[in-house]
Amino acid sequence: MKSFSVQATDGKARAGLLELNHGVVQTPIFMPVGTHGAVKGVTPQVLSQQIGAQIILGNTFHLWLRPGLEIIQKHQGLHRFVNWHKPMLTDSGGFQVWSLGDLRKISEEGVAFQSPVNGDKLFMAPEDSMRIQHVLNSDIAMAFDECTPYPATREQAAASMQLSMRWAKRSRISFDELSKSPIYAGSESSDNRSSNALFGIVQGGMFEDLRTESLQALTQIGFQGYAIGGLSVGEPKEDMLRVLAHTAPQLPPNQPRYLMGIGTPEDLVEGVANGIDMFDCVMPSRNGRNGWLFTSEGDLKIRNARFKDDLLPIDPDCGCPVCNPGAHGEDRPPFTRAYLHHLQRIDEMLGASLATIHNLYFYLDMMRQMRAAIQAGQFDAWRMKFASSRATGV
Repeated sequence: MKSFSVQATDGKARAGLLELNHGVVQTPIFMPVGTHGAVKGVTPQVLSQQIGAQIILGNTFHLWLRPGLEIIQKHQGLHRFVNWHKPMLTDSGGFQVWSLGDLRKISEEGVAFQSPVNGDKLFMAPEDSMRIQHVLNSDIAMAFDECTPYPATREQAAASMQLSMRWAKRSRISFDELSKSPIYAGSESSDNRSSNALFGIVQGGMFEDLRTESLQALTQIGFQGYAIGGLSVGEPKEDMLRVLAHTAPQLPPNQPRYLMGIGTPEDLVEGVANGIDMFDCVMPSRNGRNGWLFTSEGDLKIRNARFKDDLLPIDPDCGCPVCNPGAHGEDRPPFTRAYLHHLQRIDEMLGASLATIHNLYFYLDMMRQMRAAIQAGQFDAWRMKFASSRATGV
């Protein structure tokens, strides 16, 4: 990471500038999820030029299994492999290993598990995660952690968090050692030794004191950014918001803050209100593929019969290329709700693609609006207007 600066604040909300190897990211920002190296149904060009994505996310665990490191090494990293030339963040694989349930066994050394692809016996330790992310050459790598399950007793959450902190220290040591050597010898990346960033992940379940203890341990190790993990894993919304409100303001003020795997538009607004800079979630793309569309006046389930002959665009106030082609230099009318309804009902892949484009644009535009409101000192007014409009109902 080259630099991070907070350019404006409004209450706890922050507007910042994050400079990474592959470009500059304006925060607050949402990162579309490309788990296997692709944001499903959307080309990199559309992501960048029409949706306005500044940074996307890939997953260490899945890319390690398929296509494998050898293929990615031949492309000199994940950016060239997926044809994305802006910043990328890679998750460490800890959450995916956790989600395997009975297929995995956790020890002090790491996690032994069966491959969900072919059943092979595999093992991942913090050092393995760092090595894989070094090959991927992501702008931001994440420390390897154990995602604390929900529900968990205080004793279970404490043991899980403390294991993650020991793994965080090993991740830091391994990341630093790998950064001393060229990523791809003889390539244009050979001098790119230490400017990628490693973020630590705060754990501790639903217990505020454990969250504070985790953050103290991470700051003693030292990371370029700090994430809040282990939320949106089945807990009630009020518990998620409670832990967020406790933890986020304690994160180091001069480094980027990342809330992992959250969530609805309202969740993201709460995150920004509590001082979070970065977000990711599969919700806009996954929901889009299933006909659940986000609009300024609430959520729209396009498969419902009432949209069969609706000639309006998804959201008349939206500037995305699905709702407002003219804003993107296209001389054609918008796609109608009736057409999107038709595509979804016949399971045409174009329907999933158009819905994903709209939803991702909605999320990215929401971030742009929040950034502008923070810079203007009008975040609370924007937040109230946004909530009121979303409550209208499509």
